[in-house]
Amino acid sequence: MSQRPLTTIGFDADDTLWQNEQFYRLTELQFTDLLADHADSDHISARLLEAEKRNLRHYGFGIKGFTLSMIETAIEITEGDVPASVIAQILDIGRDLLAHPVETLPHVRQTLEALSGNYLLVLITKGDLFDQERKLAQSGLGDLFDAIEIVSDKNASTYRRIFSKVGDGPERAMMIGNSLKSDIVPALAAGSYGVFVPHELTWAFEHVEEPTEAPRFRKIGHLGELSEVIQALS
Repeated sequence: MSQRPLTTIGFDADDTLWQNEQFYRLTELQFTDLLADHADSDHISARLLEAEKRNLRHYGFGIKGFTLSMIETAIEITEGDVPASVIAQILDIGRDLLAHPVETLPHVRQTLEALSGNYLLVLITKGDLFDQERKLAQSGLGDLFDAIEIVSDKNASTYRRIFSKVGDGPERAMMIGNSLKSDIVPALAAGSYGVFVPHELTWAFEHVEEPTEAPRFRKIGHLGELSEVIQALS
């Protein structure tokens, strides 16, 4: 077993390896336009966010739960008078979201290729199983990972389990992602390094304060800067 301080590196997928939130934002704009006769867009978006948060424990993360939350919000906003044609349009834009193209972010492939073979690379993503598998296949990045973990949620126990199963335990692992709440804070709690890569668009549910006092917390501007962080640990 290697005695290096870092042997395993986990990567989030959505908005860390490829674009995701921008497609949700565009879909939300279409949704608010559908209900424009009933309320202003800010009110509709706020009600939709409430529905999403309320439904996470029922539907989990992902597009299917988002689509059901849009339908529920439409029923609430119209006080039960939403036309069937509008429900059909909501289902259509939900299906379009499931078919959006995969657009990898800058420096992703080069970074993964440079690390592959030197570290155990693990993709750790949450959301709908079929959708995440589709995006991974279309990205062409799958062969660069030693393990793929699609989970229902991300917490400290998740990272302890995965990093112990795949690597040498959480203390010798690092998690990279754009969500402080899902990728960084729980990884730090598990004893791992957490490298925050901010994305210009992040779902409101994922916002928490940066754990700047945590000794294993790092922040970079893009994945091209990751190698410097890793080298500093050697």
